[in-house]
Amino acid sequence: MSVFLQCPPRSQQFRCHLLVALTSVLICSSCAGSRSRASLDFLDLLLQVAQDTSDHHGDSSPLCLRNTAAECLREMEASCPGLLSQRLELLGGLRQQETSRLHQAYAGLQVLVLRNAVLHLTKESGAGAAQLKALLGGPSCADQDVFQMDANDPAVQASLVLGPMGRVPTLPTGPDCKELRSILSSLLEESYLLSPLCQAALLHRLIEVVAMAPGIPPAIFRAQLLRLLGTNQVALLHVTLLMKCAFTDSLFSAEDEAFLLKRLLVLSQHPVLSASERLFYMDCILHFPENRPISCGDSDEALPVLLTPQLASILLPTVLNDSATLLARLHLQALVFLEDGEEEGGGGLAYIYDLLGALLHMVDRGGSRDLVVTFFRAAFLFLLYFHHVERYSARLSQQLCQLYLQHPLLAPHILNLADRTQDHLPESDWAVGLLQGLQRAITGAPGGQLTLPDLSCHLKVLSRAAEEGNISPCSTLRFLSAVFTSSLLCSGSNWCLGNGVLGVCRRVLLHPSLDSLFGPLADVLLHLACNYGDSDIQDHARLYFSLLTTLSREKLSAVLQGAAEGQVKKRALSCVMAESEGLTNALSVHQTDRAVLRLTEAGPGPLQEADADEDVGDGALQRYRSQFSQTGFASLVPLRYRLTLMEPHQPLFEQLFSIRLHFRLTDHHYHPLPDASVPLLHRQRPPPELTLTLQPRRPHPTTIRVAAIFTAKDGLTWHSDMPDLHVAFQQTFLPLPVPSTWSRASRVAVFEALWEEAESEAGVWAVSLFCCQLGEAHLKALLQTHFLPFLLSDSSLEDGFRVLWFLPPRSHVLLKISREDDATLFKMATDDRQLLPHINDYLLEVTSTAAIRQLGSEPEHRS
Repeated sequence: MSVFLQCPPRSQQFRCHLLVALTSVLICSSCAGSRSRASLDFLDLLLQVAQDTSDHHGDSSPLCLRNTAAECLREMEASCPGLLSQRLELLGGLRQQETSRLHQAYAGLQVLVLRNAVLHLTKESGAGAAQLKALLGGPSCADQDVFQMDANDPAVQASLVLGPMGRVPTLPTGPDCKELRSILSSLLEESYLLSPLCQAALLHRLIEVVAMAPGIPPAIFRAQLLRLLGTNQVALLHVTLLMKCAFTDSLFSAEDEAFLLKRLLVLSQHPVLSASERLFYMDCILHFPENRPISCGDSDEALPVLLTPQLASILLPTVLNDSATLLARLHLQALVFLEDGEEEGGGGLAYIYDLLGALLHMVDRGGSRDLVVTFFRAAFLFLLYFHHVERYSARLSQQLCQLYLQHPLLAPHILNLADRTQDHLPESDWAVGLLQGLQRAITGAPGGQLTLPDLSCHLKVLSRAAEEGNISPCSTLRFLSAVFTSSLLCSGSNWCLGNGVLGVCRRVLLHPSLDSLFGPLADVLLHLACNYGDSDIQDHARLYFSLLTTLSREKLSAVLQGAAEGQVKKRALSCVMAESEGLTNALSVHQTDRAVLRLTEAGPGPLQEADADEDVGDGALQRYRSQFSQTGFASLVPLRYRLTLMEPHQPLFEQLFSIRLHFRLTDHHYHPLPDASVPLLHRQRPPPELTLTLQPRRPHPTTIRVAAIFTAKDGLTWHSDMPDLHVAFQQTFLPLPVPSTWSRASRVAVFEALWEEAESEAGVWAVSLFCCQLGEAHLKALLQTHFLPFLLSDSSLEDGFRVLWFLPPRSHVLLKISREDDATLFKMATDDRQLLPHINDYLLEVTSTAAIRQLGSEPEHRS
């Protein structure tokens, strides 16, 4: 504070910041609540600044400082209720004398202090009109003790008029409350000068004061009602509803109530208002404070008695409404029809069901995700209120089953609807009926057109249906047996699909009728254990088969659920339960915190020299192109990698077993890569090599995401993300795909024929030139290092070198490399124009300074 007092008057901005900082320190350190000497001195300083009305040559800076002081006073009063209770007369004088915009801040401060002071008196035994009069107009306020309330008291912080008015504490003042009535009237008369938000806050506090002082009649607000009932401000209409909640028929007549309800109905569908405002008004209808409420609940949604179906008809939902509006209107109309007794097939209920049918039809025709979510939320609301209407609920279940068969990817939404309905309506069997219908639809559908994505969704639904003890899984097991024993699905290696089948089997293992399902379930598990293409799925199926054939149903449930059931004694299951935690751990796939494995490029294999003495003659190009009539000819690019362990060493992962690598492409330039398996990786042994076979659609650079699932030496299964594989453009180069017996002359003949086409067919081929400064020795070293597998001509030719890159599936890059004076020319031609940027980048890379630094020259590029 000494710094504040020593600041020159011109540093108003700095002084404002000092006041805010001091207020924060006092409140956070609890000095203000303990009425320390520092807090009282600072309070006097704030009041002194607030009363300083001297005009500094018309400057607005003092006004800003006083506004900051008023806000600091309000913050201290809000944090320490009752701190300014003995300064009410001073605050009232400041408000009445103020003619600037600070009048609004002083009015809000005064009404807050007044509300806290009256609330404190209601908690004091024996307090009445005399104490209130002394508080409001006492001549020696400074000599009286300052009282404070506990800031953590819910009554201090919460609104007093949100609940039933019987809970509001009252002050026995009697009819003699002239001072309080005068203050309230003055504040109400000046309230129209404030902004809408400040008006709402002021009226809220005044409502609380009048509710706590029975001597003040609610009719004191009557003069403000005409303005409030016709307002278009959300905050003011909300405080009007609070006023009605507090005073009901003592202030609002029946005509006022009907007018307010109709106004809310009109505003709820007014096209000029925003969607959030319309939703707010609909929520106000559901919580409308009636003069004589029937329901006594604090938060229960109930319709007002005056809201008839005819009045509510203007809020009928349509498919043209946005998602939130449609659901809010549907909720409101469901309550209206429920109150009106239309459960058994009235026109209103039929309208709601027709709306659901329209939404379902739009989802069936390929609606957006927002539309799908809206439909299932609307279906849940319908079931929440009308699940007992069998005619509609059964039809909805049938339509959902038909919708699922057409769109199996909707399985998560349908299962979520069943789960939420079962949670909120435990007495209803609709969810069980839906799951049973889905099971019947899946197992009865023809399996000739069954795809892997659809089968994955079917397994989720069947697994959820198997959780219900009232649904027999016999048809589910027959379906699994038919699908996996009579098709090629079981021979595949899709880990996710196999895990889905195991999930269904796990649910069946816990089914109450397991004894009657022993044979079919054992057949499915045994078939998976012997024939499935993934070793991890085989191991789990073998484990489930062992548990099924060796444990009783009680012990089996204890092992799989991790807890004993029924009347099984804890001592009898002690050893099983001790092993169940480890079993659950062993059946889980754990995630490593960082990468464990990586793939490093192994480089190309050794060049294979063959007897190349066959001379094709003039038909070399035709014979070459005739090879492409064979399906898949020269369409694969083999890449050799070594699988190694990452540094630094992790002792747990020094030995890895049954490694399964999964590859995910980041673009559409290549066909998907199959998973790769490595049986063993040991740090002390040479790293295993594997060959990835890429099948390009377009021979462009790409990035491949890699992940691994493996078993560590602790016996647990782990999942680890691996560093990405970056496939460079030059890794897609292949030599000319001709029979190995062709002579060099025949290969050169193909090159020359293609070059002639490139020069004559400009529309098909693209021709370009790349230049750099490179010595003869360095050029030969470059050819030996990078171009040797693709070099067709003899390195001793005087007219240059011929290089041909073949890029699957059918692209060619031809290079004529020659020297002229001090420059090296790379004449290039390609039948794929999109490859030119990549070719240029590659040539820049291999002829760069860094690439040939060891050759002793620095090239200059001109392309």
